[in-house]
Amino acid sequence: MSSLHDRHRAVIPDWVSLYYRRPIEITHGEGRHVWDADGNRYLDFFGGILTTMTAHALPEVTKAVAEQAGRIIHTSTLYLNRPMIELAERIAALSGIPDARVFFTTSGTEANDTALLLATAHRRSNQVLAMRNSYHGRSFSAVSITGNRAWSPTSLSPLQTLYVHGAVRTRGPYAQLSDERFIRACVADLEDLLGHTRDVAALIAEPVQGVGGFTAPPDGLYAAFREVLARHGILWISDEVQTGWGRTGDHFWGWQAHAENGPPDILTFAKGIGNGMSIGGVVAPAEIMNGLDANSISTFGGSPITMAAGLANLTHLLEHDLQGNARRVGGLLIERLRAIGAGVPLVREVRGRGLMIGIELADPETGEARPEQAAAVLEAAREGGVLIGKGGGHNTSVLRIAPPLTLTVAEAEEGAAVLERALREL
Repeated sequence: MSSLHDRHRAVIPDWVSLYYRRPIEITHGEGRHVWDADGNRYLDFFGGILTTMTAHALPEVTKAVAEQAGRIIHTSTLYLNRPMIELAERIAALSGIPDARVFFTTSGTEANDTALLLATAHRRSNQVLAMRNSYHGRSFSAVSITGNRAWSPTSLSPLQTLYVHGAVRTRGPYAQLSDERFIRACVADLEDLLGHTRDVAALIAEPVQGVGGFTAPPDGLYAAFREVLARHGILWISDEVQTGWGRTGDHFWGWQAHAENGPPDILTFAKGIGNGMSIGGVVAPAEIMNGLDANSISTFGGSPITMAAGLANLTHLLEHDLQGNARRVGGLLIERLRAIGAGVPLVREVRGRGLMIGIELADPETGEARPEQAAAVLEAAREGGVLIGKGGGHNTSVLRIAPPLTLTVAEAEEGAAVLERALREL
């Protein structure tokens, strides 16, 4: 494995991160488990960054991919594409957006790029509001609206971005307030900010921040924001790349926790819908989606093979009520982890919804982040046979847990036991 690691370092950029002191090569998977090149078996609690949403080697998806590959793999959007149209019809109906149109991309980054293009063209403005601690991708425009220093390598931008309070409930100037007063304070901050700007195109927000450490505002914050935005004609883009498809358990989309004033103007998605295949996309009303006055296509977005995978995966998810499983098993797992965290002083908070859970580590006296300890738990969990992720704003000290949505109660208990040992070793 060391030779493969050496070869990686010789040809891959230094800024392409690898987990673990001794990086592992994952060779195959089945269900909620994967195996490395040395034959070690792991319970996958991260799913390729929330992407293997349903299960590894899900028979329905692998069959759909193989059958489509046997017919034709690629055509581009210049031709009618039956699988793309069928998946678009289903997503449009599920989105909650009226008169919806769907454009497919190859990633969440590209989906957010497209949403920004649509919003700025529609509003004829390059001013964008984003949330502090946010992450929306690694392209030039997505980096420019990312409110997380660790993932923003340049301050150059095609957009003028202003950052809003509200996405992080337990840190910052409003952390001590009740939920109701927290929302009022954040709305007042938004109103004040808009008093200092020219016309703003859109607010882009993750209902639950992914890379930021699975942080979320109180339910209803974005509904309250929506009232303010609507008065100014500003669009709301809901970045559902990590929160979509029922992962939060309570809702199919993250925005539905803030649904009092209707759906977002634009919704972006990716990751889980392909169960590992490269699918992203944007949903918007025809008025917004059809507003571009120049030609556009996608060479690889909506390819027949990825669309076949997405259709099979979405069908399996809905027919087996995986949103309900995320709510039930995720609820048990969160409570189990909270009970564990109560006995570990370095655990500042266990938070999340469904199968989207964060464990924040911090000094119990100062509240300072503890990234070294987070890295140590990551290593110890791997040694115990569980793969997790990490993230968080200011410093990477949040353990990220996001297993496939078919996780069983027994597997949740198994993973929690490994994490308990890893945390107590601190």
